[in-house]
Amino acid sequence: MRRILFITSTRIGDAVISTGVLKALVDQNPDATFTIVCGPLAAPLFAAVPRLDRVIPFRKRRFDLHWFDLWRDVRGTTWDTVIDIRNSFLGFFLKARVRRVVGRMDQRPRVVSLPSVIGHAGPLDPHVYVDARHRDLAARIVPDGAPVLALAPVASLPEKTWPPQRFAALMRLLLGSGGPCEGWRVAAFGGPGDEASAEQVLAAVPAERRIKLVAEPDLLTVHASLARCRAFVGNDSGLSHLASAAGLPALSLFGATDAERYAPWGGMAVRAPGGDLAALAPEAVAEAFKSLLARGFERQRG
Repeated sequence: MRRILFITSTRIGDAVISTGVLKALVDQNPDATFTIVCGPLAAPLFAAVPRLDRVIPFRKRRFDLHWFDLWRDVRGTTWDTVIDIRNSFLGFFLKARVRRVVGRMDQRPRVVSLPSVIGHAGPLDPHVYVDARHRDLAARIVPDGAPVLALAPVASLPEKTWPPQRFAALMRLLLGSGGPCEGWRVAAFGGPGDEASAEQVLAAVPAERRIKLVAEPDLLTVHASLARCRAFVGNDSGLSHLASAAGLPALSLFGATDAERYAPWGGMAVRAPGGDLAALAPEAVAEAFKSLLARGFERQRG
């Protein structure tokens, strides 16, 4: 079997963006096994990749010593191909027949620009591999029934987090009489420590239509759970990229981050006035969400 080393991002969202490139490699190299290097938080994303040899969590250290740690870990293998999304020099210090390193990124969405590393022109849709076990777990978390609106009301940074009271106001607009999600259920997705914010948002949802906070640590189960929902609204976070990769119409709320480059592929971004999420009105988000549903889920074109 041939051996391919795929070095991708530390953050979950960026790692999801790169999964289209990985899928192309899997499809084009049916005789290869894959070793994937990524950040510890993103590592569970790759557990179901076909012909996976192993995933190496990439833990940063001071003075870039993490690159030396990684080199020591993989130097003993002769690689058929090294694909480096991180734009490092590591591949040049390994025994490899082919080395492909991402160069300087332009201002296009990363889903459009990243595929050039494997000689592909144009976008490659993100693709997260899951298996039957994750789908079975997801069916218990998000059971059959009325359509489900998925929410991600918390982000990794305060400046990326829309205030929970604004999310609650949005729920009343979307779920109320005549709203686009009237009769839907609501599932909040997050992690440990997000309970308080999620409860503030879910308090605006009728009790019989709430699905408790989905704080499942396994990202593939989260991805499969999102795939059982009808649409998504959330902050600029890894969850928004997972939702879009799962095929949901996804609306993401952006503050100062460059939405043109980093918004989830195929979804829609709402930009806060002046980059301040606190200034983003629920009514504006509700109108954008209605527009997203009205146009259907269409992949962007780069």
